[in-house]
Amino acid sequence: MSTQTNTTGSRLETLGLVVGFFVLSTAAAAYEIAPASVLPLIQETLRLKASTAGWLVSIMYATAVVTSIPTGIVLDRFSVRRVVCFGTVALVVAGVWGWYAATAGAYLWLLVSRVLGGIAYVIFWNAGANVVGSAVASRHRATAVGVFTASAPVGFALGQFGSPLVADVAGWPAILPLYAALGVVGVTIFLLATRRHVPGVDAAAPDRTALRALFTSRAVWTVCVLCFLAYSLYLFVNTWLPSYLVEGFDISLATGGLLTALFPAIGAVGRSSSGVISDRVFNGKRRPVVVLSFVVATPAIVAFAFVSQLGVVVGTVLAVGFAIQLVTGLLFSYIAELVPVAVRATAVSLLTSIGLLGAFAAPIAAGIIIDQAGYDPAFLVAGGVAFLGVLVALRAPEPNE
Repeated sequence: MSTQTNTTGSRLETLGLVVGFFVLSTAAAAYEIAPASVLPLIQETLRLKASTAGWLVSIMYATAVVTSIPTGIVLDRFSVRRVVCFGTVALVVAGVWGWYAATAGAYLWLLVSRVLGGIAYVIFWNAGANVVGSAVASRHRATAVGVFTASAPVGFALGQFGSPLVADVAGWPAILPLYAALGVVGVTIFLLATRRHVPGVDAAAPDRTALRALFTSRAVWTVCVLCFLAYSLYLFVNTWLPSYLVEGFDISLATGGLLTALFPAIGAVGRSSSGVISDRVFNGKRRPVVVLSFVVATPAIVAFAFVSQLGVVVGTVLAVGFAIQLVTGLLFSYIAELVPVAVRATAVSLLTSIGLLGAFAAPIAAGIIIDQAGYDPAFLVAGGVAFLGVLVALRAPEPNE
């Protein structure tokens, strides 16, 4: 009876841990993408060009690129509970600070507040991907991590759909503290679930030989490049699709935000099912899933440049959203299977850093192309990025090779 009670309690703690991290990551993702679906309002009130406004999304990724690996080192050496609490405080402060700066029309201070939010985001993401994957049996790792990574598109869907609605009621600056406050709910669940211990964080710190092997591994860098390409496409679509829909199809911001929310919403399904599809359909193989995803995404994203019917656009959004986020849901368990246990946290942090470098660069590069040539050339370039993903994925190793 005692053993059964302990097992049940352990399962509840693991569930609470996953839910807590999921809510924290959802809050940070919603805060992160919130400006995208109200960019026309931001440009109008702050008098910004498209490329300048795009920095409000990209700056968080730039911050994450720089801080991801140091964050992984900190998480290996300090209490995960304390670091996550620090991240929650940082997110709330960033939300309130951003609201004040936006209300005052202070673009630079708004940008700086987003840097603080970027630090919070990378803490939640790296801690969640590592701890959730370590808290379950190895045979369930891909599924558990896939479910956790679905928090990002859920947060993006919330931010894309909710921001125009909040802006109509309270003004667009209110979106920043609103989503940040959701992090308080997540950290409360996390702290309650881990009051006895945090599972999966007892591995010894890696030595220099292990780190050198990690940073010189062709397999690791191949997966990192795939993550860079996938996140580039992910953030390009999430950032500029609302403006593309509003300008190209003469619809309201609220409708544009609702349609764009389909992209991360279907991605939540893609990320959650990535491990199951890899294990059940492809007998545990990772490479076929990645190749197929980029193969589907390439023509789908090019189609944006040629379609003129809103219904076809919706179908294209669903196809691209599922394909690209099937990749991102799998890569974080994929890379953990390519490296020894001692360097898994560092590998996840490296993957996060490289992936978010693509997320940082894509909205800015797309904004420049849109300013100079319009949306159609931007979608064609994105199609080229997806095709490059096919070529790289064909060379990706399987974990057991």
